[in-house]
Order: sequence, then structure tokens, then C-alpha cells
Amino acid sequence: MTVIYNREDKIFRGVVTGGALTSLIVLGLIGVFLFMRGAQIFGDKGIQFITGTNWTAGSGDGVIPDDFSIGAMLVGTIVVSLIALVIAVPLAIGGALYLEFYAPRRIRRTLVTLLDLAASIPSLIFGLWGIEIFTGFGERWAVLINNWLGFIPIFSVEFDNFGRSPFIAGCVLGSLIIPITTSVAREVYSRTPRDLVDTCYALGGNKWGALRAVVIPYGKSGVIGGAMLGLGRALGETVAVYLLLNLVFRYNFRILESEGGNVASLIATKFGEATEYELNALVAAGFVLFLLTLVVNMTATTIVQRSTPRA
Repeated sequence: MTVIYNREDKIFRGVVTGGALTSLIVLGLIGVFLFMRGAQIFGDKGIQFITGTNWTAGSGDGVIPDDFSIGAMLVGTIVVSLIALVIAVPLAIGGALYLEFYAPRRIRRTLVTLLDLAASIPSLIFGLWGIEIFTGFGERWAVLINNWLGFIPIFSVEFDNFGRSPFIAGCVLGSLIIPITTSVAREVYSRTPRDLVDTCYALGGNKWGALRAVVIPYGKSGVIGGAMLGLGRALGETVAVYLLLNLVFRYNFRILESEGGNVASLIATKFGEATEYELNALVAAGFVLFLLTLVVNMTATTIVQRSTPRA
């Protein structure tokens, strides 16, 4: 069947296509710029730049050589983001189901408005909230986790200092991405065909049975998409992690240990006083983070497409 477009359709199609291509071109130019600026670092350090754990600015006269690598920060980025995701996704699913199927209509409108407003709050506010308010609660939670689960390596610590740890930073990042994940999940749950839900009721099921059998499976792709969107924000988060984590260049898989960092906070910390060569190293670190975020988004797209219900 041949589709015939009128003049207005052709103009609109051209505008939309141009906008999409412009986005791709800009994204590609950003990636090329980051790679070109960091090419010298990749050539000098090779794979060591990604796997190493040292960041030393040389003396300039060659007595102390430059040595830059982001392995520890890359691991810290992934660890903190995964902690945030583990905390945010269950709360987002529960919040989305409550808003869509349990909350009274008037309360729902208010909560949805507040949810959308929370998604636009700058990360600086979350970082300050984490330092001033949440850290005290988080440290007590960390002590309890260590007391009960300290025999598991990731929950053990060398020193009883539980502040400024990946766990604290992950909790704050989790609260930061909950509004986004919840909003996407709620929107998808709201599109569940009502006849499927009514069929579940007709067969004698209750509301929870309908949610478990119909709504949650139907909205799986939306939850995954929202979670990956939140993960993408967590991977690139700068200010909140900068305020909540001690920057230590060492692989740290103990989430309650008071040390860590991520690539974005490394760039923010070192950028102001960096030498020309160190600036290239920071740009190279940004390129690695760019690729990591791109891979996460592409993976999310693949998962969502495979899990989307088909007619």
C-alpha cells in the first residue's frame, strides 16, 4: 500500500527528520571532540588508562612523571549507580502502582504534580540534603548492615567509619532518580488495556491479582526503560557524589567503606587546577564516561524492544 503525503505532512516529516539528524550529528561531534582531545592520553597510556588506579600530576620538569588512570573511578561510578538502581527501582514500582491504582483521584493529581516537580530538582540540592540530613540516618543504616551482614565481603569494613561511603552516595542518588523512574513506570502502567484488567476481575481475581498477572508484566518494558534512564543520570552525576564521597584512587568493592569516587566527580575536582596534559586526561575520562553511558542506553533500548508486548 502506497502512502501519499500532502504538502503539510512532507514539511512536518522534514522538520522532524532534520531535528533527529541534528541530534545525532551533535552527539557524534561531541564524541569526536572528546576522542580527539584525549587521543594523546590513549596513545601514551593505552589500556592502563582504563584499568589503573593512580592519578598523579607530574612536576613539569620530568622528575615526577605524569601518571593518569581512571580504573578506580570507573568502578566507583558503576558501584554507586548500581546501588542507586537497587534502591530506586522497587520504590518506583510501588509508587507507580499506588499512584495509578490505589490513590484517590484528587490525591493522585497532587502527587503526580509533586513527582514531576521532584524530577526537576537540581542534583546540588540532593547533595546538600545528603550531607546535612541523610548522612546521619545513612550511617546508622550502614552500622546495622555491617553488624548483620558484615561476614559478606561487600558489607565489611577495615575501619568503623561509615560516613561518605558508596552506600551513602548510592542512597542519595537513588532518591534523585526515583522521580524519573516512577514517572515513566506510572505512565506505562496507565496504558494497560482495561479489558485485560476487567477480564482478570471477571475470573474472580482481586486487584493485587490483576496487578501481578496483567499490569506488572505489561509494564515491564516501561519499568526497564525508566530504570535505565535513571541509571544514565546516576552514571553522570557529579555534584551529589562530589559532596558525599572521599575521592580515593583505589578499587573499592566494600560499599560501606569511607572511600570511593566516580568519573564525573573526578573531572569536577581536578579540572580547575589541571595542567594542559592533565586536561587531556580529564577529557579522555569524559570520553570513556560518554561511551559507558552510550552503551547503557543502547542496552536499555534493546531490552525494552525485546520486552515490549506485541500484538
